[in-house]
Amino acid sequence: MNWFESLILGLVQGLTEFLPISSSAHLRLTAAFAGWQDPGAAFTAITQIGTEAAVLIYFRKDIGRIVSAWFRSLTDRSMRSDHDARTGWLVIVGSIPIGVLGVTLKDHIEGPFRDLRLIATTLIVLGVVLGVADRMAARAQEGGRHRAAQERKTLRDLGVRDGLVFGLCQAMALVPGVSRSGATISGGLLMNYTREAAARYSFLLAIPAVLASGVFELKAVGEGHVSWGPTVFATVIAFGVGYAVIAWFMKFITTKSFMPFVIYRIVLGILLLVLVSMGVLSPHAGESGG
Repeated sequence: MNWFESLILGLVQGLTEFLPISSSAHLRLTAAFAGWQDPGAAFTAITQIGTEAAVLIYFRKDIGRIVSAWFRSLTDRSMRSDHDARTGWLVIVGSIPIGVLGVTLKDHIEGPFRDLRLIATTLIVLGVVLGVADRMAARAQEGGRHRAAQERKTLRDLGVRDGLVFGLCQAMALVPGVSRSGATISGGLLMNYTREAAARYSFLLAIPAVLASGVFELKAVGEGHVSWGPTVFATVIAFGVGYAVIAWFMKFITTKSFMPFVIYRIVLGILLLVLVSMGVLSPHAGESGG
């Protein structure tokens, strides 16, 4: 991987990580369309450290409160009913599914899951799911804005069951094309959470999983075509761009529908299937040995 490739891939990672369109799929597709070698799951995981650093800074006040309350709850039982302490415990609970499945499916994540046909399918399917969830949320608001606003859940309503459901949705993002934010936000909307609550918990929930995955994959840098310099450069680029995107996205979801992302996912998925079926792209384009 050269410096220009790392610049483009860092930009792609930063632009797509927080949007419900799948950053891992876009890194894979960018390389395939450009005729580059697939950057691989390890490169994706490491550059995500950059975008998670943006989350840590953007939500630093929330995270500081949650971490402080969680540590105090370890020795003070009365703190366990505190909202911030409970959020900390639920982030841990919600991280269990992706931790277990990430280790169990590691070989598939680095191999079969990167097939362009599977990526196209997940882009379309999750796009439809996100569209249905978003439409249900919009109808609830149209049916009675004041009543719906009161009935829709916030993070104060989050419990163990919902935390695990969010976690299972996040685990689906192990397949490129699903989208971590897309899956967890869809799950949140279907469980009647507000868009803001679903997105906020999605970003908080991603922190342990992404940082653990990125650190675990550091050992892969230097192997194959991915080296330290370009990887660190892409990670820094992803951080800067990601911070700007998360600030924009949190404002966007307060008033706008997810339908532009739904349409984009479905159109991209169909286009990808057409290109593969016509032989313009190989389903294994850019893969080592493929």
